[in-house]
Amino acid sequence: MTEIRNQKHYDLEERTEKFAKRVMEYVDKLPRTIANIKIGDQLARSGGSVGANYIEANESLGKKDFAMKIRISRKESKESRYWLKLSSPKDDQRQERESLVQESTELMNIFGAILKKTT
Repeated sequence: MTEIRNQKHYDLEERTEKFAKRVMEYVDKLPRTIANIKIGDQLARSGGSVGANYIEANESLGKKDFAMKIRISRKESKESRYWLKLSSPKDDQRQERESLVQESTELMNIFGAILKKTT
């Protein structure tokens, strides 16, 4: 059981890292408008914070600390989705934006499910 649980943690760490990298690549390719620069800055922060807080949750000091870090990961996933929807990509980036919106939604749901089992 521990091996399966650890594997799931590792997979989610990998998945959130991949999400962060995809977000950074997406932001780097956005047209350089004033709005996109501001949105991109916020998106880069929230997209990277999803996984960073999940890693912190796995190193938590207890159940309450774990739950708080998972809540933050869920919140950052939701915030990433918001900034993605506000961004104005080039035509060839629209599909990637929709894919990232979908991934952020899935991550939100995963963290929500973890919270339900934890609390």
